[in-house]
Amino acid sequence: MHRQNSASANTPDKPGQPATRLDWDDLRYILVVARAGSLSAAARVLKVTHSTVLRRIEAIEAKMEVRLFERLRTGYVCTEAGESLRHAAEQCEPLIAQAEREIMGGDTRLTGHVRVTTAHVVAMYLLPSALARFHALHSQIEVEVRTARERVDLARREADVAIRMSADVPDTLVGRQLGQVRIRVYGWHDAAYLAKLKSRMLLPLEALTRDFPWIGFDGQDRSYDRWVDAHVPSQVVVARADHFPSATALIKTGMGISILPEFVAQDVPGLRALSEPIPALQSPLWMLTHVDLRNTARVRAFMQIAGNALEAALK
Repeated sequence: MHRQNSASANTPDKPGQPATRLDWDDLRYILVVARAGSLSAAARVLKVTHSTVLRRIEAIEAKMEVRLFERLRTGYVCTEAGESLRHAAEQCEPLIAQAEREIMGGDTRLTGHVRVTTAHVVAMYLLPSALARFHALHSQIEVEVRTARERVDLARREADVAIRMSADVPDTLVGRQLGQVRIRVYGWHDAAYLAKLKSRMLLPLEALTRDFPWIGFDGQDRSYDRWVDAHVPSQVVVARADHFPSATALIKTGMGISILPEFVAQDVPGLRALSEPIPALQSPLWMLTHVDLRNTARVRAFMQIAGNALEAALK
């Protein structure tokens, strides 16, 4: 009589039958595609190629023998089966993230990765020197900087540290306020519109918004978008930018003036301040991490060293 060995007896998927067992990585791909609505957007979140996401979703569907997404012209939409797995993934996600944070929270090694999320303007003009300072002291820790318009969720381990220009700090995050981001009106030092100014004296906002060409913003619901829309007449707006770095590039052409953080001007010598800091646009800069990660050695070291460098740069 043939006796089946113990290894084959414990094998969940017999030859000729589909392998239907999913792991967390499968569920993670399903969840990200469902949230992103497209393969390209999901690939950016997962940090893989478009084709990798496509192959992975097709492999999961083949394994489950069910279609999980409808491929529409507007994007990927969950089928009923896909919606069920998305719901399961959303239930698993916080438990997985909590376990990862708890494990990482006890990590005393000064090696590995630290993932930092911040605004594009901070990453371009304020953060580089702080990263260089940190690297000089901890070259075995790799820092990954991610810029995104959408708010990154530290509870889901989308990043380890957040550097945010905001007065609103969630209760689940801990950290320190690094200083105040002050915003002024700036122009380019040799622009034609400055020729009539005989001195470097600052001008009142009323005159600046009335007598000069402006670089506006593209109407997103940010404090500085709202300020420009409320104070600058549309007839003096000659161009619009999507964020401060692109506004800076337009100012450098001599097209017009706009508002910028002071730390941008410190990094771009040709910018000329035309106003006092605008109180309504002043914002604290915070360095934050999840409460479960505050004792992780590499996170703690980054927040202390890079935080001190950023604090000094804002003074």
